[in-house]
Amino acid sequence: MAVTGFRRRVVALTVLIATAVVAVLVVVSHLLLSRVTDTDAHDLARTRAEAVAANVTTVDGRVVLTENSSEALDEVAWVYADGRLIDGNIPSSMVERVEALAGSRRSQTATVAHYLLYAQEIPVDGHHVMVIVRVDLTPYETSEQHSLTLSLILGGLAILLAGGVAHLVVRRALRVVHEMAALADDWGHHEPGRRFDLGVPRDEFGELGQTLDHLLERVETALADERRLTDEIAHELRTPLTVLRGEAQLAQMSGEPVPPEAVLSEVGRLDAAITTILRAARARTDAGTRCDLRSAARQAIAGRAVEVAFPTRIEVAVAADVAVALLSPLLENGLRHARSRVWITARIQGEAIVVDVLDDGPGFDPAEVDRVFETGVTGGGGYGLGLPVVRRIAASAGVEVRAIADGRGHVEVTLPAARAAT
Repeated sequence: MAVTGFRRRVVALTVLIATAVVAVLVVVSHLLLSRVTDTDAHDLARTRAEAVAANVTTVDGRVVLTENSSEALDEVAWVYADGRLIDGNIPSSMVERVEALAGSRRSQTATVAHYLLYAQEIPVDGHHVMVIVRVDLTPYETSEQHSLTLSLILGGLAILLAGGVAHLVVRRALRVVHEMAALADDWGHHEPGRRFDLGVPRDEFGELGQTLDHLLERVETALADERRLTDEIAHELRTPLTVLRGEAQLAQMSGEPVPPEAVLSEVGRLDAAITTILRAARARTDAGTRCDLRSAARQAIAGRAVEVAFPTRIEVAVAADVAVALLSPLLENGLRHARSRVWITARIQGEAIVVDVLDDGPGFDPAEVDRVFETGVTGGGGYGLGLPVVRRIAASAGVEVRAIADGRGHVEVTLPAARAAT
């Protein structure tokens, strides 16, 4: 329905524009033709008047016509001398108008019914002579009507042709768009690596192909991100589950009950892992969100042997649970690799708060420092939530996190500083 509605709108717009153009052309052509025919009629009237005037002369002081044996000319041309008709037969319906023109002393035109009357003054010694001729306008009017009718017919055909062409062109164009969209959708589900690869766009279809290629790239990235998330979830949940299974199997073989503290510890790790992964999926920084970084750090430390060097009060523009979810895995990672000491510091850097999580362990390999947040890259044992989840939370919350290879364990987290309340 949406495609059909769009097609109808385009065709309707095309017909509307074509109608407007045809109307303008018909009006302009009719006006031009009317001017041309009017000019032709006046030229014919002047030619007739000049032909009659050439035969006017004076004989013994009287104005006479030297040659006029045509009865047809008597019906269309009349000569007045000193206010008296000396030649021609005037139809009764025109007598009054012709005499009015004859009584004037200047050349002029008038229209009576479908006739053009033209009066021309002739200079004759001592006499006032007027030649008046008549031109039938019926042929000119008929020509104009025929031309207008033909223009309207041709204009109507042009409008229909424009609408038909627009319908065919739009239908063909939309069919191409529909086919491209269907292919892109199918590739996105089954072959996300496929691309149109139309090269540099040369027209709208090239731009559409390029846009769909970008869309397919985003789909492929999203699918890869989804696979990474699955790997991360499996990585983070496997270790606590393995410990629980081992404790249960050991208790089964020994016949002794499983220590509650071991079960609670691993269940707590599972809960922390699931909670952190959910935070990674939902983390967003809303306007006005803020928390006390010192308090969030204490929650992340949870009584473990970590030194803290923070300013007295420092607030960041992220939710407290997001800050805890970011710092807790980093501290867990530091405690797992440290020789004897883990510490965390914070400093103000412009409009951001930079938190450094450090330990005196071997640190990161400079060759791998850019990949430590990828799943499966970092090594070591333990039950930490893993640096890949930290990266996911940071990306979702608009926080920058990076590892630094400076001979010790060092991860730098850049958080937006909370703005002062107004």
